[in-house]
Amino acid sequence: MGKTPTGKNTSGRGQRELTVKVKSARGRKLSSTRWLQRQLNDPYVKRAKAEGYRGRAAYKIMELDDKYRFLVPGARVVDLGAAPGGWCQVAVKRCNVLGEKQGKRLGTILGIDLQEMEPIAGCELHQLDFMEDDADEIVKGWLGGRADVVMSDMAASSSGHKQTDHNRIIALCEAAAYFAFDVLEEGGTFVAKVLAGGAEGDLQKLLKQRFTKVANIKPPASRQDSSEKFVVATGFKADVADAEPE
Repeated sequence: MGKTPTGKNTSGRGQRELTVKVKSARGRKLSSTRWLQRQLNDPYVKRAKAEGYRGRAAYKIMELDDKYRFLVPGARVVDLGAAPGGWCQVAVKRCNVLGEKQGKRLGTILGIDLQEMEPIAGCELHQLDFMEDDADEIVKGWLGGRADVVMSDMAASSSGHKQTDHNRIIALCEAAAYFAFDVLEEGGTFVAKVLAGGAEGDLQKLLKQRFTKVANIKPPASRQDSSEKFVVATGFKADVADAEPE
């Protein structure tokens, strides 16, 4: 029976996961080493690789949809900031874009990003800045109508300053919300990532004006040491005029 340097038995190694340790390399910051070690030992990262998803974020949208059921067969979905494409992959399956669920309606998935993406079967991928003045009309043209779901896992580039990063992602989320107001069908759903930090109050007020229900949730796939959470706004009210938060 083998033993570790500490004298512990290793006979069960084939039955449990081992922790991967990463040595610090010359030129690599300690924070980078820690990030790499966390990635290598993250069960969601391992699961995504095994199941063919482009990132662990795929499981966040799965868990949100398991609870709120917005990715249904036949749904028309717009994924903002879609790269690398994990959310699109999940939406293609759940909205029955490829007809795998016989007898169910076929959905439509649009992935929108500033950068080019590798193709995803069943998904239309477009390079577009959703903040451009005519982006909403372009997207509705691609869809052939309005969307049932607008979702966003976007995050602004990190500055290293917590409050600045929080403000940036809230501003990005608000921009995505206004885009959703322009393209969503009556009763539609808006899903977006936000960061806890104090500035999200105005966003919540804005969404409550335009949706029947607004929920905030941290899915299990979100790392516990992360301040990210997700807002899920359902029951879009298309006949309510846009208004600035009080």
